[in-house]
Amino acid sequence: MLEGKELLEKAKLLSKQSEDEIARGCGYVGPSGRVLRKSFYRALIEAKGYKIGKVQGRAGNRRTSRGRQTEFKTKVHGNGNLLIGHAYTKKLGLEPGKEFKIDLKKESKTIYLIPLN
Repeated sequence: MLEGKELLEKAKLLSKQSEDEIARGCGYVGPSGRVLRKSFYRALIEAKGYKIGKVQGRAGNRRTSRGRQTEFKTKVHGNGNLLIGHAYTKKLGLEPGKEFKIDLKKESKTIYLIPLN
């Protein structure tokens, strides 16, 4: 991720592009490929010479924002579906089309995914 003078120069070169394309071109992309707009805008403001405070964390501790973080929890949706999510399938290296057998253990309320191929 570019900062300071390099960020301003690159952003100026890309100024005919969309905001997302400028942010991408300056390296503000998360591991999932999402554009990190907030980080990009904060870096631009600081590169212009303005000092801004750190982002407040949930518990009041001071930390910088790291975007959406994976949490090992989910909930059953209103339609009865249980979504695992891209972050976890990516972490396990699972590709689209991979098939699993679902094994349920009612007494412990545990779900096992057993790969079929």
